[in-house]
Amino acid sequence: MPAGSVTRFAPSPTGLLHLGHAHAALFARRTGARCLLRIEDIDAGRCRPEFAAALIEDLAWLGLEWDGTPRVQSRHFIDYRRTLDALAGRGLLYPCFCTRGDIASAIAAQHGVPAHSYPGTCRGMPRGEAEARIARGDAHALRLDVARALAATGPLAFTDLIQGPRRCAPEAQGDVVLARKDTPVSYHLCVTHDDALQGVTLVTRGEDLLEATDIHRLLQALMGWPEPLYAHHALILGPDGKRLAKRDRAPTLRALRTAGHRPDEVRAMAGF
Repeated sequence: MPAGSVTRFAPSPTGLLHLGHAHAALFARRTGARCLLRIEDIDAGRCRPEFAAALIEDLAWLGLEWDGTPRVQSRHFIDYRRTLDALAGRGLLYPCFCTRGDIASAIAAQHGVPAHSYPGTCRGMPRGEAEARIARGDAHALRLDVARALAATGPLAFTDLIQGPRRCAPEAQGDVVLARKDTPVSYHLCVTHDDALQGVTLVTRGEDLLEATDIHRLLQALMGWPEPLYAHHALILGPDGKRLAKRDRAPTLRALRTAGHRPDEVRAMAGF
């Protein structure tokens, strides 16, 4: 890995940390000369302060130390809003009023559209109609017009120190959501904004986020933010061969700690 790299570990406090988180945190800390801790708590419906406090305690018990004060994303919505406004001012965002059911029906009706891709239903809505619906209070999201964004940036790529060089294809993901009523700004925008702001030069994270990097590179290019290097590492798998996940009640660091395991034992379980 490059000498002098600035990395970060950026968990979301939606539950207690498990071994997969421990692996990602240890990988980031071992890889970066400086490693930052970022609390990605933008989802007010799922994130809890008690989980944020617990993750800081569990990581300290594991023996991890961080450089600088942790950044808590929920304290910086105004910063993210400025970026949204900048993109909107360039005509790169549009309001989408579709429900999940609307999107599923539209995808089913269009052969050849990837199952996870939004088909652009609201992209061509007349501006007056969209403004009237917003004024009426209709629930809506803000989507990035990916085709228009790519026309501004041109082809994109990134260097992954584990997966190898990759060309970006953000259009395969459709016009992604960058904000909605229940979540004022998306993961995609927050993570790229903060990596640029905090001077992150090497993004380390699980390979399940490899595809998301195409969108992140697009936002970086649009905003003139630096392009970091990437290292998408393999995931820790459970006995069933599936990746560990909070929703599947993966064994937590807190439970392992309560059961009497030492920090060095848990680090070994996490691959370190």
